[in-house]
Amino acid sequence: MALHSIYFLSVNRYTYKVHKTTIELDEKLVAQAAEALGTHGLKATVQRALEEAVARKLRLEFIEQLTDMDGLDLDNDAVMNQAWR
Repeated sequence: MALHSIYFLSVNRYTYKVHKTTIELDEKLVAQAAEALGTHGLKATVQRALEEAVARKLRLEFIEQLTDMDGLDLDNDAVMNQAWR
């Protein structure tokens, strides 16, 4: 995952084709999710919940990348000595 991917998490518009379906949802759970997410309506709540799930996955991958120093120069003394402080 590229470091800049974290900045594209809040996009609220469809970027791919939309799939229309029928599903059974727990109304109480949907209401709780809507309150937690600050959304109004089923469609907005489900969309935001899906976005949050994807964003969480990307955040966890980003944390893992920082933890492992994967692809980063933060553990390179030559680079860090030249860094602005």
